[in-house]
Amino acid sequence: MKKTMNASVHETLEIARSLKELPRERAPRSLLPAVLQKVGLGDTYWRIDSAVGEIYVAHSRAGISMVSRARSTREFEKAFESRFGRPIASDRTRPPANVKALVAGRLRGKDANLRFDLRDLSEFERAVLRKALEIPPGEVRPYSWIAREIGHPDAVRATGSALAKNPVPLLIPCHRVVRTDGHLGNYSLGGPRNKRRLLEAEGAQPATLEKLAASGVRYFGNEAGRYFCFPTCGGIDSLLRENRVIFSSQREALAAGFKPCADCRPAAVA
Repeated sequence: MKKTMNASVHETLEIARSLKELPRERAPRSLLPAVLQKVGLGDTYWRIDSAVGEIYVAHSRAGISMVSRARSTREFEKAFESRFGRPIASDRTRPPANVKALVAGRLRGKDANLRFDLRDLSEFERAVLRKALEIPPGEVRPYSWIAREIGHPDAVRATGSALAKNPVPLLIPCHRVVRTDGHLGNYSLGGPRNKRRLLEAEGAQPATLEKLAASGVRYFGNEAGRYFCFPTCGGIDSLLRENRVIFSSQREALAAGFKPCADCRPAAVA
């Protein structure tokens, strides 16, 4: 019995040595996305038309992971892998139909309950993007508003950087965030031209916003209600001109006896 056991151990060790001496072969890189997809952990993507042209939308089990423009599927796949360090399945693998329907609805302006995969972002960056989701269509807020709302009033520059790195523009509407001086600023999904196009489609009147910024107007005051708002609060034409007062700063509005609007919260309430 002892001899048999020793022989068995010896054979096992010999097999282990033989396996160790075999040349190491890596699995084909193209195999990884398929394996991840099979076990429900991979990202897939599809193409869809939007107000700024055709876009690519990536989706994982956790939610929408990336939105981008690209000249080809290969360019999008390379951009995805470069950003996240993981490959993505080819567009032959389709995401769930209900997810595609929700994305299409959001792009048409519907209030779709989408989930987002933001695992690669810091907690601060996620807080910035969650706050941007609260800005209604047809309205804009400055970077400084987001910074203050998430409890980091001095992190205006970092807020702008987080929005610039938004992996899911359009669906998380960073185009509704403007510079602190009121000017529209840049946009990661095609630059200022696309930002103007999106804001125009939502009724925010970007040309009017630029004129107000150039003339130093930052807030509208409601003479009857004695409160002040961001110009787009409730829609840029919601406040009657005869009841409108203009202010260049929070300090000016507060000194005039106007309180911050409870809806758009243009200033911290003491």
